[in-house]
Amino acid sequence: MATGESEQRRVREFFGARAVGWETRYPDDTPAYEAAIAELGLAPAGRALDAGCGTARALPLLRAVVGPAGTVVGLDLTPEMLREAVRLGRHRQGALLEADGARLPLRAHAFDAVLAAGLVHHLPDPALGLRELARVTRPGGRLAVFHPVGRATLAARRGHELRPDDIRAAPRIGQVLSEAGWDLTLLDDAEDRYLALAVRRG
Repeated sequence: MATGESEQRRVREFFGARAVGWETRYPDDTPAYEAAIAELGLAPAGRALDAGCGTARALPLLRAVVGPAGTVVGLDLTPEMLREAVRLGRHRQGALLEADGARLPLRAHAFDAVLAAGLVHHLPDPALGLRELARVTRPGGRLAVFHPVGRATLAARRGHELRPDDIRAAPRIGQVLSEAGWDLTLLDDAEDRYLALAVRRG
C-alpha cells in the first residue's frame, strides 16, 4: 500500500472510531470557529467550502454568513463523520461530500473562501492538498487554516512536544502556502487558536 493510501486509511480509522459524540469532547469551540469564519470575509450569497468538515459543525456558521442564496459545501474523507453530521441535521445547512482532499470533485474557482479546520497536518501530502484548495478557490479568495487552540496548547493536552517539522509552524506554513498559490496574510498561533489566513493569488 502506498504511503498516501496508508495515511488515509489511518485517518479514516482514527476519526471513524470517534465520530459518534465527537463534539461532546469539544463543546466550547463555537466562538473560535465564528471568529475564524469572520476572517474569511464572506458576503451574502457567497460560496464557502469547509474542507475536512468532520461533523460539519461549521456549516451552520457559514450558512449564517452567506444566507439562503449562498453555497455551502462540507467535504470529508471519513464516512462515519459525515453520517454523524447528517444525524445532527447539518445536511440541511449545505451539501456534504465524501472525498479525498488531494482530489477534490469540484470545479476550478468554485469558492470564495475555504475553511480548513484541523485538516492540513492530517493530509498525506499537505502541499498537494493546499494546491487543490487553491484550484477550487477563485483568485482573491481566502483560506483559513484553523484550529480552535494553538499548537503549544494542543501539544500539552496530548503530552507531546512541538515538532519543528510541523507543517503549521512558521516559516514552513508560509512557504508551503506560497508554493501552492496562496499568500499568507496572517499567522496567529496563540494559546486559544491557530489561524493561518491566506489569499489566493491570481
